[in-house]
Amino acid sequence: MSEASAPFLPKSRVAAVQAAPVFLDTAATVDKACALIAEAAGNGAALVAFPEVFVSAYPYWNWLMTPIEGAAWHERLYRASLSIDGPEVAALGKAAREHGCTVVIGINERDPVSVGTLYNTNLIIGADGGLLGRHRKLVPTWAEKLTWAGGDGSSIRVYATPVGPLGTLACGENTNTLARFALLSQGELVHVANYIALPVAPASYNMAEAIKIRATAHSFEGKVFTIVACSAVSEEIVAAMSEGRPQNRDLLSRQNSAWSGVIDPHGNPVGEPLIDSEGIVYADIDLGECIRPKLMHDIIGGYNRFDIFNLTVDRTPRASAQFIDAPPSVDRDEEEEPS
Repeated sequence: MSEASAPFLPKSRVAAVQAAPVFLDTAATVDKACALIAEAAGNGAALVAFPEVFVSAYPYWNWLMTPIEGAAWHERLYRASLSIDGPEVAALGKAAREHGCTVVIGINERDPVSVGTLYNTNLIIGADGGLLGRHRKLVPTWAEKLTWAGGDGSSIRVYATPVGPLGTLACGENTNTLARFALLSQGELVHVANYIALPVAPASYNMAEAIKIRATAHSFEGKVFTIVACSAVSEEIVAAMSEGRPQNRDLLSRQNSAWSGVIDPHGNPVGEPLIDSEGIVYADIDLGECIRPKLMHDIIGGYNRFDIFNLTVDRTPRASAQFIDAPPSVDRDEEEEPS
């Protein structure tokens, strides 16, 4: 995995995809993603950002059913999930390579050992098609804890890409101040924040506005560009989650549940965002615009007191067990051979 090195300040066109997956259909969703990569690259995008768990479903059932009722849906999600070394990730890498663009895309990742365990994972795919890294969501939010295990600190990293030093966090992680600071402290200048549309949130919660507030806060605090890619809710999803539960249709049809767009280092939108509907937001970004705002607030430099504050980030990969094997046995004849 390549981390960000000395900063370079390119100008790039970026694309934020707001779309719904083909619900629980992994192959069809990967095909849709590859087509969207081709479309965005054809319009000049050097970075294409996709929503959280775009491949290939968000577990809306956790918000709408009891855990027992949702168990069958969880099994369907698990069977539709991906392995990092699987053909679906290879297909996404091939699309990135063929179109010469960096891709950040959310997937449901299958644990390589524990059957039934899933992670909410962002893949960072290089313009050469190679996997730069993966970020597993550190803490699933609220009802999401019924579906995903939490990741570890090994993926709190910034990657060197043609569009600049890039980091990513999924959905509610963009509220985690220390996670965001950890990325900024590694020189992040391009931040991909991906989300799902959440029409089932409490009535007082405006999801679209909440997404915008988080993106604005990160851009303004860190003096970076934030690219937000949020999913949409398709009729297919509404119908699946409303079968036998007609009251769910109204919940899932709530407006102002998705927001995708780009925020500049001053906290201003670049171009027009998308709210709710499917589409692609394009923006031309110039990382040179990150320089002057640092004169006011450089929270990873002169506008901090590192003699007072100290953040330690443990990036040790975690596993369910560590095995210590005995060294290879030595041949008895060799042991007894006189010196």
